[in-house]
Amino acid sequence: MASQIALHLKEKEGWERSDFPILCESCLGDNPYVRMTRTDFDKECKICTRPFTVFRWRPGSDARYKKTEVCQTCAKVKNVCQTCLLDLEFGLPVQVRDAAMKTQSLVPVSEANREYFAELANRQIANGETPYQREEPSAMIQRLARTAPYYKRNRAHICSFFVKGECKRGTQCPFRHEMPETGELAVQNIKDRYYGTNDPVANKILKRGETMHKITPPVDPDITTLFVGNVNPAIISEDDLRSTFYIYGDLRSIRMSPHQQCAFIMFTTRAGAEHAAEALHGRLSIKGLPLRLAWGRSPAMAPNQFNAAPDPSLPPPPPPTTVPGGGVSAPGLSFLFPKATSFSAAPPVASDSSPALSESTVSSESSIEPEEKTQQQEQQPTTQGKQGKQNKAYYPSTDPSAFGTNIA
Repeated sequence: MASQIALHLKEKEGWERSDFPILCESCLGDNPYVRMTRTDFDKECKICTRPFTVFRWRPGSDARYKKTEVCQTCAKVKNVCQTCLLDLEFGLPVQVRDAAMKTQSLVPVSEANREYFAELANRQIANGETPYQREEPSAMIQRLARTAPYYKRNRAHICSFFVKGECKRGTQCPFRHEMPETGELAVQNIKDRYYGTNDPVANKILKRGETMHKITPPVDPDITTLFVGNVNPAIISEDDLRSTFYIYGDLRSIRMSPHQQCAFIMFTTRAGAEHAAEALHGRLSIKGLPLRLAWGRSPAMAPNQFNAAPDPSLPPPPPPTTVPGGGVSAPGLSFLFPKATSFSAAPPVASDSSPALSESTVSSESSIEPEEKTQQQEQQPTTQGKQGKQNKAYYPSTDPSAFGTNIA
């Protein structure tokens, strides 16, 4: 009975008692069967200094033990994790979230106002209301948001003996054998993280977000086309794109590709395209859907399989050389023709429509020896007969007799 009265008095004074913590997925770990220890009124909240229920657990076999740092009332006011104090929805620091969404959640810093504010927040929570007012996320915060858990944050602390060069446990040491980082990230304050002021991690993320907004126009001044990606044709129409881009300059055409979910916006002037690119890059969002904006490429820079540049890693092909008889040698095609690597013009074929043979040709034929002339006359009827039937040039590769078979 006495313990129940004491518990009632503690809760009346504002002490917080809870059955389960408010944690993000990264702090909770990848083990679904994690075990926790709970201790009522074990520590003071590092923000409002009120005693609260502390939970302690180990998120992984190679991770360090973690515990809750702030009470649930302070966590619900800012919609943050009780351990890492990052936003529960986007995984970003409070300073980045408020700057991206252009909101400001004021929390009193003085002790008297802080207790009064915490009491009002407890009344709102008891009535089923949420102290943190959610707003529609902007395109910038959706681009900076962390989409997957970051379990690297749960690693063990750095071994202080290793830093001094005195650790003798080797691989059995439960701490990390690494040198600590130096610079702005080495000094972090939990209150600065919660209030969103002078947070080095937030400053680093905001600088990265500013560089993502920069877009470099192409060198070719004739390019006036912008590429828009992630265009869902079921949600975004051509009229939506026109109403978004026409304010930056006159539009020549809008071409949508439903299969690839993209669109090409062509302006009449280069100045209008540059104005739209600078104003909308990294901020383009239509009907709540964030879109990707980039410059289009000129037709000369488009990949073409017929005009592709040669691979510099491959050796250059050997140059063709001329051979006697008017032919051209092809060393690179020797694997196709192992016995001969030179090609010459096909011999002239006599036909009815062809002109009469010249005297030089007749004299050359009369100069053939009798034995060679007899063999040539025996081969000519077969060749000329086939050529007469087909009425086209003779090629040895199409002659069946060249393959050792006689076809009737």
